[in-house]
Amino acid sequence: MEKPATDYYAKELGQLLIAKKLSLSVAESCTAGLISHQITNVPGSSRYFHGGIIAYADQIKINILKVPEGVIKRCGAVSALTVWHMVRQAACVFDTQCAIAVSGIAGPGGGTPTKPIGLVWIAVLTPEGIITNKYNFKGNRAQIKHQAAGAALHMMLSSLK
Repeated sequence: MEKPATDYYAKELGQLLIAKKLSLSVAESCTAGLISHQITNVPGSSRYFHGGIIAYADQIKINILKVPEGVIKRCGAVSALTVWHMVRQAACVFDTQCAIAVSGIAGPGGGTPTKPIGLVWIAVLTPEGIITNKYNFKGNRAQIKHQAAGAALHMMLSSLK
C-alpha cells in the first residue's frame, strides 16, 4: 500500500527544517489538528515542531490569534487576510521562524455561492516572508481536510526549498 503524500511531505519538511535549523508552528481551523498530527507522526519532530492552535471558532481566531474582528466581519474567517494574521500570530505565540495557517469550508454545509464547500485559504510564514494561496478542493469533508493538510505541508516545503 502506498503512503499518502502528506506522510512524504511531513517527513521531507522535517528533514529540511532540521537542516536549516528552523522551527515550525501551526494555526488550524478546518483541518482541526490534522496538520499537527501529520507533522508529529514523523519521529524526531520535537526537534523542530513547537506546537499548534486549533482555532475552529472565530472567537479563538480573534482572541488568541489576534485576527482583527473587523477582518472577520469584512472578509470572513475563510480569507487571505484571516490566514495572514493567523500565521503571524502562530509564529509569535510559539516563537518559531516558520508557521502554517489554514482556514476553509470542509462541508457538507456552510458553503455559499462566493465561498463554496472546498474553499480553503492557506498561509505559510518563512524567514523570507508570508505567502497565501487559495484552493478549491473537491470531495467529502474528510477528503477536503486531507487535501488541505497535504497542500499546506507541500506549500511550506516548497517555500523553504
